[in-house]
Amino acid sequence: MSQNKPNYLFPLIIVFIVCFLIGFVTTMNNSMIEFCKEAFKLNDTQGQLVNTFFYGAYALSIPFAMMMNKIGYKSTLVLGLTVVACGFIANYLGVTAAIGSPNVYTVFLCCMSLVALGVVMLQLVANPYVMVLGAPESGAFRMTLSQALNSVATTVAPMFITFVIIADKPKLPENVPGPFLGLGIFTLVIAAILFFIKLPDPDKDKAADDDSAAVDAKQYKSSVFKYPHVWLGALGIAMYMGLEIGIPSMLPAYWKADPTLPGSATEYLSFYWGGMMVGRFIGSAILTKFKARTLLSACLILGAICVGVSFVLPGMYAVYAMLAAGLFHSVMWPLIFNLGLQDLGPHTKAASGIINMGVLGGATLPLLMGTVVDNPSLGVGVAIMMMFIYYIYVFWFCNFGSKIGLSK
Repeated sequence: MSQNKPNYLFPLIIVFIVCFLIGFVTTMNNSMIEFCKEAFKLNDTQGQLVNTFFYGAYALSIPFAMMMNKIGYKSTLVLGLTVVACGFIANYLGVTAAIGSPNVYTVFLCCMSLVALGVVMLQLVANPYVMVLGAPESGAFRMTLSQALNSVATTVAPMFITFVIIADKPKLPENVPGPFLGLGIFTLVIAAILFFIKLPDPDKDKAADDDSAAVDAKQYKSSVFKYPHVWLGALGIAMYMGLEIGIPSMLPAYWKADPTLPGSATEYLSFYWGGMMVGRFIGSAILTKFKARTLLSACLILGAICVGVSFVLPGMYAVYAMLAAGLFHSVMWPLIFNLGLQDLGPHTKAASGIINMGVLGGATLPLLMGTVVDNPSLGVGVAIMMMFIYYIYVFWFCNFGSKIGLSK
């Protein structure tokens, strides 16, 4: 009995665009800090509120996962894109209307929070779609390609900030949200296309998985809450966010502390995100030869060395040392995530929502580091030294914490 295989090329292209959009929006948000500080006349703590409001949306990861189970993957994807589009358009309209008001920065933050809510929905659904849109045996290739596109987006976003939003414009509030209107319309068009095309339902093929899970159910504990490595993994992701976001968030303060540095911090962020892109390609290749724990441990040590070396090098050499850490930060997210999800069987989906909440570290740790920078007795050096705490915890989780509570 032969059946025509469905052609998933067009919907796969759409989902790849979504993966690109997730990386672009997330990195663009972080790259806006320096410009926002000058445009809205902010100190370092206030500037880090951009991260706090954006990553704070991940507190809703579990409720959104429950919603996704009720309305389905496609509806969640369309809803997420629509919310992102509305956030961008509202940012353009709201900030423009609030020019001259003391609340203009608050309007900007609230609108970016709306964008972030949409991004959380997109992240929950994008990976399962990439895996289901095609033959199972080529799923790893599609996942690698989607991560590569995400990394390309994180490299392009700082360039977009530098050459489109900032360019040679005066650093004024009215110049912050201009291109957001175009981004909002583009995202809305993608949402409309997705609404009208047919996409497969990943849940169609889960019956066989459910049957095998039922056979092995007695091997697993009764609740995901009885696996300590899941919660330790969520904290590991939180600490990782302090590493990934810490360097680009602290660069503007580094420039402020050393007026002899050329250009601006934003101009150099592409080197950091570009290093992460290269690292992901290299990491995906060498993972076939090394265990996940070995690779993660090596990357943590080398990343910490890069940051440590920056304290003894002068000027731009110190900057380049910190930027080089991006090469080693690149593979940490998937490795930490996978260690937190190991040996969970039927609890894997619930654990994924819990670990995803670790992204809240991006809302809290950079804000804490910004507070340290604003303290005259501490400064940017102490803030950067906080990253060694994050490295140490993730190293402990990699080699010890991820083994706690695993079923025998």
